[in-house]
Amino acid sequence: MLIELGGVRLLTDPLLRPGFAHIKRHAPPPDADVAERVDAVLISHLHLDHLDLASLRRLDGSFRLLVPRGAGSFLRRHGFVHVEELACGESLDVEGIEVVATPAVHDSRRWPAPLRGRSRGGAAPIGFVVRGARSIYFAGDTDLFERMDGLEPGLDVALLPVWGWGPRLGPGHLDPERAARAVQLLQPRVAVPIHWGTFYPRGQQPGDRLTAPPRRFAARVAELAPRVTVSLLEPGSSLALPG
Repeated sequence: MLIELGGVRLLTDPLLRPGFAHIKRHAPPPDADVAERVDAVLISHLHLDHLDLASLRRLDGSFRLLVPRGAGSFLRRHGFVHVEELACGESLDVEGIEVVATPAVHDSRRWPAPLRGRSRGGAAPIGFVVRGARSIYFAGDTDLFERMDGLEPGLDVALLPVWGWGPRLGPGHLDPERAARAVQLLQPRVAVPIHWGTFYPRGQQPGDRLTAPPRRFAARVAELAPRVTVSLLEPGSSLALPG
């Protein structure tokens, strides 16, 4: 997701390539301008589909990298200089926009192998709340957690994963049902389902897994949190934030 708030451009967990490992992109490639004039990149965790070094090297200019505490040395070894670590509850200012690290419940290892020189614990995953004229929650990858209730009072937009890149989800993820329950806890003005319809393993037939999860999510939100608007964005489309 590219978040533009108060003239500041924040890019979340960018994966800009046609694929990685055995995973192939099915959605259109990102527009070229996504990689331009980025002020900061928010990295939620170290899995290959969220921290893609090749994609980071495609970005234009001298951007800041905001990463989970414990991930900085790994990125510096790979040539990234402007790396800043955040633990849950800590915040940084990016050109007048406040970026706060939030909890996440997800596997912390650098799949398929842990970070060199660190235990299998890796760097604990985080989410982010971005605060400016609007407030936006980017969940990264997470399961439900108790602190979602009241995480950000008056939240404008919640960007919530509703699927992944394969035929099934393991622990530490939100599926359409659990993502809808997250909306019920967060009570944003607008909920946007993300992390769907883009990647799938080569040689496998996705069936409806590239299209159905966000629609199931929207239907369930209508039942659990009817005051919340669901904005269903196809990969590559955009949303003007509410006034």
